[in-house]
Amino acid sequence: MSEAWMDNGTVPDADGPPAPLDADSWWSAVEMYDRRYTFVAAGPRTREDWLHDVASVMRRETADPRAWRTVDPDEGDEETEDDPAYPFVVPPGDEAGAAEWRGRLREIPRCAVMRLLVLLATIDLDVSGDPRFPAERAEMEKHARVILTRFSGGARFFTNTRGGGASLDFYQQISSCSPISQYAWDLGLLWVSDEEVGLIWSFDPR
Repeated sequence: MSEAWMDNGTVPDADGPPAPLDADSWWSAVEMYDRRYTFVAAGPRTREDWLHDVASVMRRETADPRAWRTVDPDEGDEETEDDPAYPFVVPPGDEAGAAEWRGRLREIPRCAVMRLLVLLATIDLDVSGDPRFPAERAEMEKHARVILTRFSGGARFFTNTRGGGASLDFYQQISSCSPISQYAWDLGLLWVSDEEVGLIWSFDPR
């Protein structure tokens, strides 16, 4: 399939021409993260150093620039009253600390993002170990493609995984990660465009 549609904010429709990506299609797509511990939120890009904007999203200080749905399992919990960024560990403000935090991430190409988005919705963050996956693969990939249409052609993508093999295939078992939360295991996608930053991040608190 051509990826041209990914850059123009439309969703491929098997029964006709691409449909516009809107709040309803976004809502339906991110709903696949409701059944696990996943945070989905975006905020405006206001600085050249986008780590400051990422920290604002983690602290729940900003709203989605498009006023679309967020997914926040910890919203209103006691932990977020004590620490607005819970369970995230926000990028430090000093240069050395920010560099160390940024070092936990690696940039990935757009072609790898769809499978990462699916991975983040699986049981135990393991595609091969999710018994639902064979039956639900087509639907999950459809949702992931919808999410991917939000990201402009110039967007950059980052993750904290160290698996996926040489081909960055996130349907392979993930061997390790560099957590950016208070948990020992979390995996996610951070996207950065000229207009916004966002996180789709899944946690395993065990």
